[in-house]
Amino acid sequence: MRFLSYKRAIGCCNVRWLLTCCLFITTATFSVAQSGTRGTIKREKFEIASAMEYAMKELQLDKWYPQSIDTVYGGFITAWTYDFKPADRQDKMIVTQARHTWVNAKAMELYPQTEHYRKGARHGFLFLKNVMWDSVYGGFHTLVDQKGTPKTNSLVQKEAYGNAFGIYALAAYYHATADPEALAFAQKAFLWLEEHSHDPVHKGYFQHMRRDGTPVKRTAETVSTSEVGYKDQNSSIHLLEAFTELYQVWKDPLVRERLNEMLLLVRDIITSPEGNLVLYFQPDWRPVSFRDTDKETILKHRRLDHVSFGHDVETAYLMLEASHVLGNKNDRITLNRGKQMTDHALKNGWDNAKGGFYDEGYYFKDAKNITIIKDTKNWWAQAEGLNTLLLLAGEFPADEMRYYDRFKQLWHYCNTYLIDHEYGDWYEGGLDKQPDIRRSLKGHIWKATYHTFRSLNNCIQILRK
Repeated sequence: MRFLSYKRAIGCCNVRWLLTCCLFITTATFSVAQSGTRGTIKREKFEIASAMEYAMKELQLDKWYPQSIDTVYGGFITAWTYDFKPADRQDKMIVTQARHTWVNAKAMELYPQTEHYRKGARHGFLFLKNVMWDSVYGGFHTLVDQKGTPKTNSLVQKEAYGNAFGIYALAAYYHATADPEALAFAQKAFLWLEEHSHDPVHKGYFQHMRRDGTPVKRTAETVSTSEVGYKDQNSSIHLLEAFTELYQVWKDPLVRERLNEMLLLVRDIITSPEGNLVLYFQPDWRPVSFRDTDKETILKHRRLDHVSFGHDVETAYLMLEASHVLGNKNDRITLNRGKQMTDHALKNGWDNAKGGFYDEGYYFKDAKNITIIKDTKNWWAQAEGLNTLLLLAGEFPADEMRYYDRFKQLWHYCNTYLIDHEYGDWYEGGLDKQPDIRRSLKGHIWKATYHTFRSLNNCIQILRK
């Protein structure tokens, strides 16, 4: 109908009519081709979502739960061998215990028919409340043994990082259960952190504390390779994450203020102009950098000063999530910052041959480009990358296929080199770089189910929209 109206309007000759007709047919054919392509991509997304749910449910959740619930001493059994047998050393850290509690709380909402997630979430909550929380001084102990006895041999006994995960888990548990005891505990934990760890002058939070909550400061005796007394990006991004979770269940003005404070710090101060996170800072947010020293000194202090591509792509997601929960509609500043961070990681830390983000890079002073100083690919960075790449594919139509293609390549990498299809869960590092890691621990105090479950669950929801 549009074509006939157009023909009458111009009153053109037969030749022009023929050209227009050809154009119409070509356009129609192209539209059919586009429709076919969209249909193919849609089917592909559903297939990936199904594979991801199998990896999340059968190859991870079913391997960990309920067998990791410690029915003797409480909490969760943390250390597991490559074939999922309990390992010898079973210390319990607040970060791991909180993450297991968080995962069970989220899983009970996702799979309400599976009773052991509900039991696991409750079990974890009680362990946080009765064992990990310091009944004398308040705040969460960083580390206890399997029986729950605090391990207190160091000056630093509590950390903002660990307390953030405690709050994170309590808020999620309350969201899943509406248990008023859980909300009261989350509020108590937040206010303890506010009183002891928050910096009212320079903002943000002091990471290291004594048992009574007094911040630990650096002195002349503190060794140069130690992180003690510094503020850091890792604590900051997970405080951001914890407050995001908490604000969804407790619309307190102070929580909102701290959530916004951490978002602005992470986005505008902790992230460098190039688009990567600076790892450590003086209390007044002056960056800790060894770039102007020699290469030997730089590598000696690499733990304090390098580019962590995994943290960059993870933070892009955490910032966007925080902005969304704050109700910042059309927040292009945060969105563009997240894009910059992800693009920086793709440009400088991506393996173009096999896929995957490398662990560490460095901007050496006299080098033209960034140098990869650790080319392994840990599991959590790849998991976080899946989530962020797919999220950005939906936020930036002009770059949709670029991000989506990288997402597909990364999923293939994870499925090939990281997911253990025989014994379950993920290897700690990609087998293309670390083939011997196949027999390493599947779980320990720094490796549980949090990164992979969150990423796969988020990806599944996006893919199935």
